[in-house]
Amino acid sequence: MPAAKRARGYRYERDKFAAAGLTPVPSETVRAPRVAECPLQLEALVRRSSPDAEGHFLIVECAVARTHADQRIVVPGTQHINPTLWSPLIFNFRHYQGLAPELGHCFTSETPTER
Repeated sequence: MPAAKRARGYRYERDKFAAAGLTPVPSETVRAPRVAECPLQLEALVRRSSPDAEGHFLIVECAVARTHADQRIVVPGTQHINPTLWSPLIFNFRHYQGLAPELGHCFTSETPTER
């Protein structure tokens, strides 16, 4: 790891799952392990990658090969995720956030609204 990153508080962890207190689970279609504690997991394959216009980061386009969903967040009798039961952690401009309360839904929504 570059010294500049260490100076900013970054550290190298060989076992990232253990450092985060998470459990690795083998994937079915890709080499990367899944996180057992995540209620929704996507196995994806890289289809295309390219640097951004200034070369500061890499843009990666993926195709989902397999989806795993905890039955507690699935609408019974369907393959739809109930958005009121799943609250993903979002990294937004260096801040960790959850979802805000629902404001409404599109008329084509196939998942029920729990009010």
